[in-house]
Amino acid sequence: MSTKEEVLEEVKTQTKKQKNYEIVLYNDDVNTFDHVIETLIAACEHTPEQAEQCSILVHYKGQCTVKTGAYPDLKPRCSKLLDAGLSAEIVG
Repeated sequence: MSTKEEVLEEVKTQTKKQKNYEIVLYNDDVNTFDHVIETLIAACEHTPEQAEQCSILVHYKGQCTVKTGAYPDLKPRCSKLLDAGLSAEIVG
């Protein structure tokens, strides 16, 4: 087996083992669009356009997945959303 094949096999193995989680943001009647957008930019590193689109989806659909990734990366981000008064949870 070549070195390239070994590395590719290792990457495939690591990819299968890592489970992706999602931060789901829920609609509320308290927070303004501006507050939600600013918080998504700060907590989830969204672009202004991404944050605006997510806030619109949350408003009309009731919820939206705002970030996907490994649990250790999502936990502090979700905490920032909660600390800012938004309603969110990590699902997986």
